[in-house]
Amino acid sequence: MIQMFRTTALAATLFLAPLAGIANAQSASPDDTARVLAGLRPSAGSPLVGLTQGGAWQGHADRFNAMFSNVESRQLKRIRGWSSAKLKDPSPVLFYMFSGPDFLYANAFFPNATTYVMAGLEPTGPIPDLTKMSRESLASGMRGIEVSLRSLLAYSFFITKEMRHELTATRMSGTLPVLYVFLARSGKTVRDASLFRLDQNGMPQPENTPGLSPNAARGAKIVFADPDGREKTLYYFSTNIANDGFKASGFAKFVERLGTGDAFVKSASYLLHSGGFSDMRNFLLTHTKLLLQDDTGVPVSYFDQAKWQLRPFGRYAGPISIFAQHYQPRMARLFSHSEAIDFGVGYNWRSSGLLAAVRTGAVASDAPVDVQPIASATGDVQIIKEAASDATAPSAATDEAKPAPKKPRKQAQKRAHAPSHYAAPWFFWNGGYR
Repeated sequence: MIQMFRTTALAATLFLAPLAGIANAQSASPDDTARVLAGLRPSAGSPLVGLTQGGAWQGHADRFNAMFSNVESRQLKRIRGWSSAKLKDPSPVLFYMFSGPDFLYANAFFPNATTYVMAGLEPTGPIPDLTKMSRESLASGMRGIEVSLRSLLAYSFFITKEMRHELTATRMSGTLPVLYVFLARSGKTVRDASLFRLDQNGMPQPENTPGLSPNAARGAKIVFADPDGREKTLYYFSTNIANDGFKASGFAKFVERLGTGDAFVKSASYLLHSGGFSDMRNFLLTHTKLLLQDDTGVPVSYFDQAKWQLRPFGRYAGPISIFAQHYQPRMARLFSHSEAIDFGVGYNWRSSGLLAAVRTGAVASDAPVDVQPIASATGDVQIIKEAASDATAPSAATDEAKPAPKKPRKQAQKRAHAPSHYAAPWFFWNGGYR
């Protein structure tokens, strides 16, 4: 009986013991960590090899294999083919605002970028160290990652509240585990990861640097390599990019230092239609050569036809009902003669449209520019006046006058809980769909 008790106790200890206790002579590389989280086997000799022999990890790997195989055949390979044919002369820098940890689609649309700049409200979390987690915690964390990715892999966008819950519900917290998964599943090799905060000049400083502003943007830098060995960098920022945070956090100076690049916007809750995000909208219009977006991005009325060529792809179905007030008649006219696409992204993921805005005029100078919406030649588009930034919620700017439909009482009550100093769309970025 004593021997049986000892055997049972030993088995329980081994099951719950941190992996560091099993292989404390060697730490796991960032790439091995990414591969294990992604359901892919680590390198031979990795201290994480033993982990992949358990039923929990093998089930995780089987589920991820099925999920990623499905999104690959349904969307990603089609997107890569379309991007290669239609998006010529890509820039080395990609700005992907309102992204959350969605490296998967950033890489599919812009595989040739060498610097990816992504921004969302979700925290980075700590750098994952699987050797310091019990097998039980690790199994729970992997399941949390699977759940957090369900909407993006099925519909191409995150449901923010669900993702935020799953990214904080286990010890596998933050966006870094998700970024690791997407990098590994995209065939990348993760070489290094570090955390930082921005100083007042927009320069990255070690996370624990004293004297930094409490508003300083927090971020993670991941260095990774393509299958051909080309080294690239991904910056993920956890920061407020509304007008009251974009400059105050140091993020504006960071992205301005990178010069001109390409930009990508999808499933962005129509925030760029709002006066509360005019600084970000102006940045995109003055610092990009190519802006690829769905209809949640910059309203078409802001593109000066003397400076931009607008190429519509797919179908403009209009906003989903919760954002019905952002319907753009000019967008509908633009998409009446569009090129077909065989994939969908964004809220209307079954039948969606993408607008490729290509700059034809000179790139703007570094001086601040307040880009105003452009009236149509026929006069059927009204000039939008930006709402003043004050204690009340600024009105959402649309490029054309269209009465907003009455909202159900539940939705109105839901919006009433949004912070009073932000436009209503901020609520949906903060806790809704993205």
